[in-house]
Amino acid sequence: MYNSVYLIGRLTTDPEAVKTESGKKVMTINLAVQRSYKNSDGIYETDFIRCVLWEGIATRTAEYCHKGDLIAIRGQIRTSTYESTEKEKKYNTEVVVEKVSFLSTGSNSTSEELKKNKNSK
Repeated sequence: MYNSVYLIGRLTTDPEAVKTESGKKVMTINLAVQRSYKNSDGIYETDFIRCVLWEGIATRTAEYCHKGDLIAIRGQIRTSTYESTEKEKKYNTEVVVEKVSFLSTGSNSTSEELKKNKNSK
């Protein structure tokens, strides 16, 4: 059995890492991934996929990426269930990211310029 997923898409928001109660950094992003075919109206549809990044991957992604940037991720699909307030069983599916490749940034900035811009906000 093998659980691995590769996605290339654009960030829908500026990524921001937060700390859990135990002190670990975590970040949840939505990755807009365009489908490889057009629908009946001739338009490419887009899937919005929830991804979770931990520790160093979360830190680096928050430091160097912004809304609209193109990234590639490798990870594993995880599912979980929970009960809603109406006592209904709900399902949650997300990708736990193992690796991120930065394919583009909002500008042609170098890493040093990206750091400077991030620190000036």
